[in-house]
Amino acid sequence: MKDPTPAFSIGTLPVFGDRILSPMDGISDPPTRLLARRMGSAMSYTEFINAIDVVQNHPHLWEHLQFSEEERPFVIQVFDDDPQRMYTAIQQLVELRPDVIDVNMGCSSKNVSGRGAGAGLLQTPEKVAQIFHLLSRNLSVPVTGKIRLGWDEDSKNYLQIARIVEDNGGQALAVHGRTRQQGYQGSADWDAIAEIKQHVSIPVIGNGDVRCVADVARMKAHTGCDAVMVGRGAMGNPWIFAGVERHSLPPGELLRVMQLHVNAMASFYGQERGVTLFRKHAARYLADYNLNGEQRGLLFSFTAVSPLVEYLATLLQAG
Repeated sequence: MKDPTPAFSIGTLPVFGDRILSPMDGISDPPTRLLARRMGSAMSYTEFINAIDVVQNHPHLWEHLQFSEEERPFVIQVFDDDPQRMYTAIQQLVELRPDVIDVNMGCSSKNVSGRGAGAGLLQTPEKVAQIFHLLSRNLSVPVTGKIRLGWDEDSKNYLQIARIVEDNGGQALAVHGRTRQQGYQGSADWDAIAEIKQHVSIPVIGNGDVRCVADVARMKAHTGCDAVMVGRGAMGNPWIFAGVERHSLPPGELLRVMQLHVNAMASFYGQERGVTLFRKHAARYLADYNLNGEQRGLLFSFTAVSPLVEYLATLLQAG
């Protein structure tokens, strides 16, 4: 039974739960989001959406924007380096009736941050202010942001950016405790997340180095954050949203959820494409099984659900 008391609110929108699946390009698609939501993820974020693709009506864009009512609160995350173009794109996206619009200021990939979008926006605080001012005053849904700590070790400006977001109408802030330069290397700086929490009054969602249920509690205790966003730690481990440690699961439960996941992907994408796209998830689900080259080769050769599930059952019984 859902706790009637929200963990926090984004503006007037209540959020029931303190664990959230992070938006991840190529991972946080509709089938994966819905599985995480049913496991207990408190919100659903899309993969990041390029505002240019929206404005130019990219043919594959809308596949990423489909969602189930069951996923609400539903968040569309957008990136761009042009405030006006971002606003124009988001005016179209709000017609899909998301609950929240999120501004991506955390993507570290060169093709995004290198053009001044994603984490590249951290280098132009005036653009961040312009974006949040424009969006928060003209949209009917709350606007939030996701940031890193800065471009590199010598330009950590997370407190400045956090204040700009709040001062210009942002309703919540997710913080990945690394710089753009770090990518996913090194350790996430939870002290910096705690510092942001102490300096703003809007909800803060912590992100970085959360790999198990115990880490969720540790991050909340260390930072005081309102919720915890789980990215790579949730791949092959949706049970983290249910508060269940992965190592405690019997093989039958692992097979059950893998079968649910691949069936959902086959239903959404079509069987061959869905099974092919499921391979990256299968590798993470089976990470503890230390598959040899032959086993991995066979695992990644299937293009239909039934033989794949039969092989998964064989692997899990053998393990």
